[in-house]
Amino acid sequence: MENKGSDEVEKLKTKFMSAWHNVKYSWALKLKTSFSRDSPVFLLGKCYHFKAEVDDTLTVTEDCEASGEDCATGNVEAFRKDFASRVWLTYREDFAPLPGSTLTSDCGWGCMLRAGQMMLAQALVLHFLGREWTWSEALTLQPLDTETWTATAAKRLVTSLEASLQGAMRTSDSKPSPAPSGQNPGSAEEADAHLKEMNHRTLVSWFGDTSSAPLGLHRFVYLGQTMGKQAGDWYGPSVVAHILKKAVKKAMDPGLAGITAYVSQDCTVYSADVLDCHKAPRAGETPDDTPRNGPAPQPTPPNNRAVVILVPVRLGGERTNPVYFEFAKSVLSLEYCIGIIGGKPKQACYFVGFQDDSLIYMDPHYCQSFVNVSSSDFSLQSFHCPSPKKMPFSKMDPSCTIGFYSRSAEDYERISEELSKLLQPSAKEKYPAFTFMQGHSRDYDLSAGLNPGKREWPFIRDKPRIVTTAGDFVLL
Repeated sequence: MENKGSDEVEKLKTKFMSAWHNVKYSWALKLKTSFSRDSPVFLLGKCYHFKAEVDDTLTVTEDCEASGEDCATGNVEAFRKDFASRVWLTYREDFAPLPGSTLTSDCGWGCMLRAGQMMLAQALVLHFLGREWTWSEALTLQPLDTETWTATAAKRLVTSLEASLQGAMRTSDSKPSPAPSGQNPGSAEEADAHLKEMNHRTLVSWFGDTSSAPLGLHRFVYLGQTMGKQAGDWYGPSVVAHILKKAVKKAMDPGLAGITAYVSQDCTVYSADVLDCHKAPRAGETPDDTPRNGPAPQPTPPNNRAVVILVPVRLGGERTNPVYFEFAKSVLSLEYCIGIIGGKPKQACYFVGFQDDSLIYMDPHYCQSFVNVSSSDFSLQSFHCPSPKKMPFSKMDPSCTIGFYSRSAEDYERISEELSKLLQPSAKEKYPAFTFMQGHSRDYDLSAGLNPGKREWPFIRDKPRIVTTAGDFVLL
């Protein structure tokens, strides 16, 4: 009886925290994110211009031609659709208790884990759907507004309080949702779109807030326990990188068998180790539970796995060193870059692009209700965000993790060559953010020859992070 009362208190605390965070951040929702019409906007390797719209024709401008990226002149809608197609993973509540705790929400502490999920989701989008893919319903998303979020949070809190005070049992409809109508696509294009939509839905389901989801919060918290972390703790970008690696490597879903993850060591990517990841089979792994049929990836060479390359770095001391700004821009201009997880002090987020000297990011700090992703037609609306946010580079916390997607060993050779050129020391950047080395990490004595005074380490403990957000964007 005493334990039951204690659980009810914890649930009420979670409800109050969720409602408080929604109210706390909702004041910013009416603010508009401003974009200049005169400067190119980069989003995960794609370039857009917001100049006066004459038509929607895609053209290559001088700015984008120099960077080798596609550029859409005047096509604001294309940028909106591209951004809203990225998978958005935020705080959730009312899911089953997390491993080792009674917590049923990650509100207030799980933002870096959610940012890591979003970066990994982008890698899977590249793997299964390709960079050109956009969600057909992206432009139908409703804008975020103060009234909607605050009212929803208040209603959820009142409902849960009434249920707790009356001793009512919380139930859910366990009936499976009807499968989508089996209409046969009428053309090859429709068949392809239908297949990609199924893959999209399966991809999102892998991040569901259930213990069976291979890349869900429950799995991340469970893996974090092996690193001394518990549900409710703060997670830094370096720790999250290692959790992502473990989650991908241990995933038993057959759809994830063609991809693995690698984390650099001491700001160094060892090429032989990455190539081993591309080629090595998964040894000694047996599926647990009943596997679901995963989507088919984009074509890859035989016996070759794709690799998510994660590089924890520290771009300065107490603050980000301005000499790294251009490097960060260059990285986010690459199509195989899957973004950066980090934020600003006490505020974690997922960086996906930039304009001028401001970063564009996705914010995990909305507390949304649990979605049952095991349903065949669960709503995808809450997994996509219509509202990009911007933040000055100068406010970026120096501790972050940069992600890249390499489809094959041949792909990696090109990526390492291009990044090595970007990482060449210059008059301003005497110490590169990270380096590439030939051979395996075991070939080097990592305990000798390192001077912490000259090296920025990725494993410095990060401060707790929480983020404020705003609504749609406007052009100036």
